[in-house]
Order: sequence, then structure tokens, then C-alpha cells
Amino acid sequence: MKMITAPMGWNSWDCYGAAVTEDIVRKNAEFMAENLKQYGWEYVVVDIQWYEPLAENHEYHPFTELCMDEYSRLIPAPNRFPSSKGGKGFAPLAEYVHSLGLKFGIHIMRGIPRQAVHQNTAIKGTERRAREIAKTANICSWNTDMYGVDPDREGARAYYDSIFELYASWGVDFIKCDDIAREFPKEEQELIMLSESLHGCDREMVLSLSPGPAPLEKAELLKQVSNMWRITDDFWDKWEQLYDMFQRAEKWCTHSGADHFPDADMLPIGPIRQDYDKKNRTNFTKSEQITMMTLWSIFRSPLMIGGEMTGFDDFTISLITNPEILKMHKNSRHSHQVWRREIGGTEHVLWSAADAQGGHYAAVFNAGDKDSEIQILLEDLEITGPVSCRELWSGEAVQAGESINVRLESHGAKAFYFFSR
Repeated sequence: MKMITAPMGWNSWDCYGAAVTEDIVRKNAEFMAENLKQYGWEYVVVDIQWYEPLAENHEYHPFTELCMDEYSRLIPAPNRFPSSKGGKGFAPLAEYVHSLGLKFGIHIMRGIPRQAVHQNTAIKGTERRAREIAKTANICSWNTDMYGVDPDREGARAYYDSIFELYASWGVDFIKCDDIAREFPKEEQELIMLSESLHGCDREMVLSLSPGPAPLEKAELLKQVSNMWRITDDFWDKWEQLYDMFQRAEKWCTHSGADHFPDADMLPIGPIRQDYDKKNRTNFTKSEQITMMTLWSIFRSPLMIGGEMTGFDDFTISLITNPEILKMHKNSRHSHQVWRREIGGTEHVLWSAADAQGGHYAAVFNAGDKDSEIQILLEDLEITGPVSCRELWSGEAVQAGESINVRLESHGAKAFYFFSR
């Protein structure tokens, strides 16, 4: 069954880097189940290095000892994930997340652990061993955990089959695979093999590829092998990165569709970087957060919350539970940028999308540094005939004749729904 709506969930990276623990994951899952599940939020994803016993923050310990089974497969560090003791892996944690009516995901790195290669450990399903399938010259530039896998070597497919067999036995629903989305063309065959192994296991799993930017010329392959792929490197709470996302979304918007979604990355909202300081909160203004949520939603990007959810304030909750904005995220089709121009000395951007259930969406953004008031012509949106209109964030009715008048705060946005009278 095809996934019509882009995934919505929470990922531990923005809060805790490599250092998230089981109790934190459980508390965030409980918060999602109680407060957000009814709005469509459902994935709880444990990000990088859950197999590293000594992880402290967003930084990595080079060449550190990892937790691994006898078949060269990484397993959860039991000091951080106590329910994994006794060879249970993530099965108990996944079962708990499922009991809340949610879905469970994990981060993985492309390749095979370096320590498996150095120890030349076994690979399940083959007589070949780790050293025989590794590409030791193929390494990640920012993490020392893995070597690449040579897809032309006997035993390589068996290794990938074995890890997804393990993840399926744990009850994993979502795989975020890192060090792969921007590595084309050199890692193309390894990605294809990885995807075939995932889709060949006995469990449906979303496949998310990171980091970006993925190459636009590989869009059709990305659609075939994965469900979502990053169009940017790590996205943080900086206006410059949000401003840059307009041109990235414009380039990728035609490639969004059922089962395949260009990914603008996580939403760094609420408390973030908690591994460094519990006082850390997003640097985005409220207007910038509304711009981010509006652009991600009309563009149909996956929505992955990055903040510590148990510390959300009323504004943050309202940001991610607005039913009209989430309906736009679910129903927008054929999204595209209409124009990007300077009006009154301030840069504005206009996006448009059809509503799958009838009607029309529009979003207008003030990308400048001063508040503005502009007029949006309905003919620019190719809307004809008498229509009614409401603004989605406020729910207010808007007078719509041949145009609508819009007031915008600096770095702010508004979204509109047009429907026949």
C-alpha cells in the first residue's frame, strides 16, 4: 500500500545528538501518544550511535568500541537502552512504542562496522567474513564507525539481508540511513543493494536517506529506492538556512508524490541541543517557525520534530497541531513556487498547490527584514470564478475578489485555502 502522506514524527538528533537514552525516548513517545497522535504524528526515531556506550553529545568519539553481535551487526548499548539486555535488541522498546499506537524507527550508517572488519567477524547467511566484503578505502568523512560495502563481492548482499532481518525481528518501522544521499554516483550500487535487502525482508519499513543535498539529477532513482531523501545538509535554527530552503524546495517540488518525498529535514523547534545545555531553545522567532512549518507543509516535506517534546510551550504545540496546516500537508498536490519578487523593497515568495479534495492552497512568505503589506492577485494563482477564502493559521475569513490583501511580519508567512462559494 502506497504512503500518500509524507511521514510525521520525532527524531532524537536535534535534542541529544548521539547520546539519547531509552528513558528519554519513552517519555517523548508517551508525550506524542497523548498530545500529537490524533493529529497524525506517529514515528519515534532513535538517531545515530545507539550502539555507542560512551556517547555524550552531538560529537563522536573517533574509533571507539561499539556494541556488536557475532554476525557483524551493531546492537543497542545496554547501558543506554537497558531493555535491550540479553540479546533483545530494540524489540522491547519498539513493542512499547507500538503499544502507544505509534511506530518505531532507528538511524543506521551505510556500510559495515570497522571493528567487524578489523576483527574479521562472521556474516550471517554466508561463509564470507567482514573483511572480504568491505571497501576499506570507502569511509565516511565525518564519522569513523563504518567502512563501505562492495556490492560486487560475494557475501555483501547477505550482510545487508542480515541487518534488515534483525531490524524486522525488532519491529522497526522506519530506517534513516546516513552517509548515502549525497554520495552519488560512487555509492549508487550499494544504495540499490541496501534498498533491495530492506524491501526483501518480511516487514514494511520507511527508508529515509541522509544527509543532503541529494543530487537532483538522481531524482528518479531516489523515488525507486527510497521513501524520502534529504535535499539539504543538517538543517538548524538559522534564518540563513531557512531562507536557502526556498530555492531548494523550488527545485525539488515536482518530485514529491505517493511513496516518495523530498525531505527538507527536521523541525528544530522547542528545546534543542539538550545534550549541551537544558536551557537551549530554538533560535527561530515565532514568525520564522510559522514560515518553516508553512513551507514544509505546502511542499509536502516529511515533518520530523527535532525538539524535546516534553518541554514544548503552548506556541510550539499550536505550531504542530494546527489542523488546517496539517490538512494542507496531507492534501496539497502539484505544489510549486508561483513567483519570487521584491515588493515595496521587501522580498516575497508565493507558492500554490491544488487540494486533493477540491479547492486550492496558497502560501505567501515575507523573506525580508521589515513588515509588509501586499496584494495577491487570484489570476496569479490561476483561480477563477467567485471563491471564498480563509487564512489557515488564524482560521479567519478573508475577503477575496480579484485579489486578497495580506499583511506579513518580517520572516513571516500566511497560508490560504480557496474554495467555491
